[in-house]
Amino acid sequence: MKSFQQVFHAEKPILAMLHLYGFTPDQVHELAKREMDQLYTNGVDAILVEDYFGTPEDVEWALNELKKNYPEKAYGVNLLSDPEKAFRLAIQYGASFVQIDSVCGHLRPGSHMSGHDKPKLYDKTCDGDFAQNLADLRAAYPVFLLGGVRFKYQPVRSKRSVEEDLTIGKERCDAVVVTGAGTGINTGMEKIRQFRQCLGDFPLFVGAGMTAETCREQLSVADGAIVGSWFKEDGRTDAPVDPDRVKKLMDLVKQLRSE
Repeated sequence: MKSFQQVFHAEKPILAMLHLYGFTPDQVHELAKREMDQLYTNGVDAILVEDYFGTPEDVEWALNELKKNYPEKAYGVNLLSDPEKAFRLAIQYGASFVQIDSVCGHLRPGSHMSGHDKPKLYDKTCDGDFAQNLADLRAAYPVFLLGGVRFKYQPVRSKRSVEEDLTIGKERCDAVVVTGAGTGINTGMEKIRQFRQCLGDFPLFVGAGMTAETCREQLSVADGAIVGSWFKEDGRTDAPVDPDRVKKLMDLVKQLRSE
């Protein structure tokens, strides 16, 4: 398993979302190829491919494009519709990392898994089942894992404190991702600081809502960020990438690194 530094090759790395927007496969692919170039050219450290708008087939196509055209760059995958398949795709297409939206806190305590009736990661099941399934996946597919704890849109059913969920979360992933209430919504500094205090020096990413105005303060506490909406025209998730926005934020991040 590669370390944080070996995966991202940068201090305070910025991971840009590739949302795979479009109304036809041709539109999705044409826009995605243009955005890959715009994001890397303007300085992002990695691209995170997600089926936010696209299909699993679009995700696999994008990973293949990245493998062919940007083999020296870092890229990863978050397959919302099938987190288990994300691990297999990462290994198949040379991705540096996988993200899954929740590694702890979203399931009730206990374990009901038995024999051959093994549930998928996000089946409505118990935390013990999820933990064992995730451990098996990580053993079979050794790839760097970013995992959400108390993540946007995820329920909190663990009956544990934030501190307890974060302690367990550290055992289930290689970096924790913190978010606010939703996509494009600011992740408050109070929550970022709370997570940092609980995690110590364990890697922490801000996973939603970072902007050019908030990046300095948030990256003073977090180790990196995933940026999606703010890199788009007018900050809209369903809009194309705006290269000027990408450059603006990355110029600020480079300044922070030099300081």
